[in-house]
Amino acid sequence: MADTWQPEQYARFRAEREQPFHDLLALVEPVPGGRVVDLGCGTGVLTRVLHEHTGAAETVGFDRSEAMLATSAQHAGGGVRFEQGDIAAFAGRGLDVVFSNAALQWVDDHPALFPRLAATLGVGGQLAVQMPMNHDHPSHTVAHEVAREPRHARALGGYVRGYPMGEPEWYAELLARLGFEEQHVRLQVYLHRLAGREEVVEWVKGSLLTDYRNRLEVEEYEAYLADYRERLLAELPDERPFLYPFKRILLWGRMGAGTGTNT
Repeated sequence: MADTWQPEQYARFRAEREQPFHDLLALVEPVPGGRVVDLGCGTGVLTRVLHEHTGAAETVGFDRSEAMLATSAQHAGGGVRFEQGDIAAFAGRGLDVVFSNAALQWVDDHPALFPRLAATLGVGGQLAVQMPMNHDHPSHTVAHEVAREPRHARALGGYVRGYPMGEPEWYAELLARLGFEEQHVRLQVYLHRLAGREEVVEWVKGSLLTDYRNRLEVEEYEAYLADYRERLLAELPDERPFLYPFKRILLWGRMGAGTGTNT
């Protein structure tokens, strides 16, 4: 599958997208001299912030998108480096922090994923994850409805983006079962004030719609996008500014003394 992530499109709402990162980072306790991994690091600009916050000796940014990693070199050095790879295949041992901001929603099978991530942590290791949970907003539901329309379904081969995530209480129970003796799990609503409802389209083009863009020819995607825009704007109130509520789950846990792996 082609890598069609567009860093410039994603960054159009940079301040709004970065706030959840900082809220998640506030849950992470420093690990001076430790080892940290940033899963789904994107361009790497926030990986540097993570590294400085934790005081780690080494922080590795990990992302599968070559386009996103293209500018990561300017944030490397001083203990920070970057690797290209699939989060679903990530493996490690004895890590002090596994951090992931707005990335694990792209990975299927969370009942298997989170145990694998927990197994990469050392004793007392921390897992910190932020994921969007706006799947029930028209910005997301309309995207899938349009994908099911006959002409787009044919172009997509019947593909419709799935939803791999559980509810917040499910993650709280899972962390406890995996040996995280301390945890913080919350659902937070970020209210974004956009210039108008048309900006919701621009927002989603930088995230969810990339999955459909990856699977369509240019002309097919433009047709899909036109139908998506028409259908979505018909469902949203024509208000200025436009209030766009966006739900996200933030979770943090620390492995107990009797769990975790040795370095």
